[in-house]
Amino acid sequence: MRSEIILVVEDEQNILNLITTYLKADGFVVHTARDGVAALRQARAVKPNLVVLDVMLPGMDGLEVCKQLQAELGVYVLMLTARAEEVDKIVGLSVGADDYMTKPFSPRELVARVKAILRRRSHGVALSGEIEPVREIKLGGLTLNPDTRDVTLNGKVIDLTGREFELVFAMAEQPNRVFSRDQLLERVWGSNFAGIDRVVDVHIGLIRKKLEEDPADPKLIQTIRGVGYKLVVRRNQE
Repeated sequence: MRSEIILVVEDEQNILNLITTYLKADGFVVHTARDGVAALRQARAVKPNLVVLDVMLPGMDGLEVCKQLQAELGVYVLMLTARAEEVDKIVGLSVGADDYMTKPFSPRELVARVKAILRRRSHGVALSGEIEPVREIKLGGLTLNPDTRDVTLNGKVIDLTGREFELVFAMAEQPNRVFSRDQLLERVWGSNFAGIDRVVDVHIGLIRKKLEEDPADPKLIQTIRGVGYKLVVRRNQE
């Protein structure tokens, strides 16, 4: 039996029931909410591993809910929408969503997406399942602690979401190495991730707003045109 907790937020009862049925059949523990306020209340109470979140909700919409969830819990979010325009997807991802599905969708595919998002490489865990000692990374003025998820830059505490931390940590493990989008997707989202590849670009943009003095002219996380990204550390900073 799975132990992962999924919170499903959907105001249409038939869709809510369908998603819940399929997730429970796969062994997930499922909690539900039908509006944004209830979703936040439930999330704070049950601490879900992932939230399936509809964009169009009564009262507080899904984008605002997603933003608050990321600020408070850093939880994984799979968003649902009835509109397939790319701009909607990018707006959703810019507030911290990890993947997107448009209605109508296959409930089996939704379960597969949920499992893919949760199939993570856990930093600091050995293959045997034994917890390894914390290996803090210090690169110049940047410090990353994979156990506490604390991040500081030149002595200032930086508030990264869980997914943002994982992305920075993946690059910080091999500073100055150029990573392609596909490599970062595999390292951070997992090899079975079925979402859109722009998710990497959007999260890099969000991270730059927090780490760079001038996000429009990044010095720490640089874009290598046509290839991907690298976290730059000069020799005298290591």
